[in-house]
Amino acid sequence: MWFFNKVGKLEDSGMFRGFTDWHSHILPGVDDGIRSMESSLEVLKRYEEAGIKKVWLTPHIMEDYPNTTEGLRNRFEELKAAYNGPVELRLAAENMLDSLFEERLEARDFLPIGEKGEHLLVETSYMNPPYGMDEMLRKAMGAGYYLVLAHPERYRYMNEDDYRNLKSKGILFQTNFASLVGGYGETARKKAEWLLKEGMIDICGSDLHRLGFFNESIQQSPKKKQSLEHILNVAKNPGLE
Repeated sequence: MWFFNKVGKLEDSGMFRGFTDWHSHILPGVDDGIRSMESSLEVLKRYEEAGIKKVWLTPHIMEDYPNTTEGLRNRFEELKAAYNGPVELRLAAENMLDSLFEERLEARDFLPIGEKGEHLLVETSYMNPPYGMDEMLRKAMGAGYYLVLAHPERYRYMNEDDYRNLKSKGILFQTNFASLVGGYGETARKKAEWLLKEGMIDICGSDLHRLGFFNESIQQSPKKKQSLEHILNVAKNPGLE
């Protein structure tokens, strides 16, 4: 009967019990994400309620937000001192592929993601690839870094061949689970569904900037049962540790 195929809400799926959130903007007051320490602690309390085990704090490093490694580490220490709950906090960064990235690559000045400290979370503009993107990727990988592309489903300029080309280079993909419930529009939702179906997604995250958006997203259901199954598998078996 019809109810056997009903797709439940993300929060009710069990996805967040023991979950690692690989992409968030919870570190307060450093970019366009959470602004205050009080709000960061509110988010982490909600994470406790959802059952989330670990969160990677990945503030922007880009020309618009030229955060320094030292500055972010200092702010991270302040958050750790203020928070005494069970959610494990880790610090990394979301690196825009721009001229600042090239400068930091030259200096080997990054906050890597993953416990081994050898992966970089990177992003581009949603509308257009950066000039010299292939060369930047080549140089970063040549320097010994493994790359993780943030929310590939949101890049409007990318098509199926682009995704296959990036995967052939060994680049990992991180999806935003809100994409599956239409949080970023229908185009992003359909791309996320296809990327999951093709087995191209390695890790997932919230990309949380505001608690309200997070709460709204996890109370919704993916359109397809198969997509929920795929995202649950990625959440429970991430392709990065």
